[in-house]
Amino acid sequence: MSEDFYDVLGVSRDADEDEIKKAYRKKAAEYHPDVSEAADAEEKFKQIKKAKEVLTDDEKRQMYDQLGHERFEQAEKRGGVGGGGGGRGQGNPFGGMGGGGQGNPFEDIFSQFFGGGGGGGRQRNRPRQGQNIRTQVTLDLEEVFEGVEKQFTLTRPEECSECDGRGHPAEADVNTCPECNGQGQTTTVRDTPLGRVQQTQTCRRCEGTGETYSETCSGCGGDGVTREEATLSVDIPAGIRNGQTLRMEREGAPGENGGPKGDLLIDINVRDHDDFERDGDDLYHRLPISFPKAVFGATVEVPTVGGTTELEIPAGTQSGEEFRIRDEGMPHLRGRGHGDLYVQVQIVTPEKLNEEQKDALEAFAEAGGESVEINEGFFEKIKKSF
Repeated sequence: MSEDFYDVLGVSRDADEDEIKKAYRKKAAEYHPDVSEAADAEEKFKQIKKAKEVLTDDEKRQMYDQLGHERFEQAEKRGGVGGGGGGRGQGNPFGGMGGGGQGNPFEDIFSQFFGGGGGGGRQRNRPRQGQNIRTQVTLDLEEVFEGVEKQFTLTRPEECSECDGRGHPAEADVNTCPECNGQGQTTTVRDTPLGRVQQTQTCRRCEGTGETYSETCSGCGGDGVTREEATLSVDIPAGIRNGQTLRMEREGAPGENGGPKGDLLIDINVRDHDDFERDGDDLYHRLPISFPKAVFGATVEVPTVGGTTELEIPAGTQSGEEFRIRDEGMPHLRGRGHGDLYVQVQIVTPEKLNEEQKDALEAFAEAGGESVEINEGFFEKIKKSF
């Protein structure tokens, strides 16, 4: 399980630079090693910093969106991303994307933007990883608190079982593609502000194979892929938050030319809870108590996600006061310990009183220098005082 850079910062793929920087500041403050208690805070902070550096650099972000997370990281390791290398005007319209003396580390990247580049026939039939696909899993707060193995069903692309992904029967006649004359690629030349660019693209008719067939598979219509229903299970780690994404590797769409499957991205949706509001790993709960308990103090029972706990209400507590119960919040994701539970006290004003209670309240009011009749206006007055 891992996150791409958009998931790391918790922003959408069309977020602008201001949104990305704002999300970075929030995440960095949460996971900075000097303030975070999470065991993986330092590693998480490095990941957040790297995500911000890539997504606020127009050139890097364009490549990241085009290549995807894994291939971008691979290209970066080979020296094919970032500044530094043979400048502009030397046959490389991307300037510093290259690097010197390492063969052609940006060959794959160049191919992504111009549909070909230096790869020629060596590249057209190379294995390619399949596309990532997304789904959503909805959880209760209790499931997130404990962590859970969740089963879900989705419809996804699968390699056609009738033709083993070929798109044609095994006995079909093979012909040379008339569009590309068996080359698997077509070439066009166009003028650009950078000069004349020769653009080589995969042949659309044969999809780069250089061959056509006398028959297509009846099961997939020649696509080599069908859509099938699959039931999977995923381990949800305790403490995961609403909007975060889990990655199941090799559970996405089939690859091309024998390449591996893509990944399945699982967006987490946590249902609202009747008793608790969540802020990070802290929980908030509103607790109604009676007027006498607020006046004289009391020990009260407070619900938690995992059960109940006790809270000491001191004498003279005012309505709206907040109390902190340590370590009764949500567990830290892939770390140790829990957040805290904040309890806000709400003093409940009774709507109906018996004669004895009315006499007591009337005496209470007169002892405080007030002479009032016990009526609806009196109770409204008490409510306002709280």
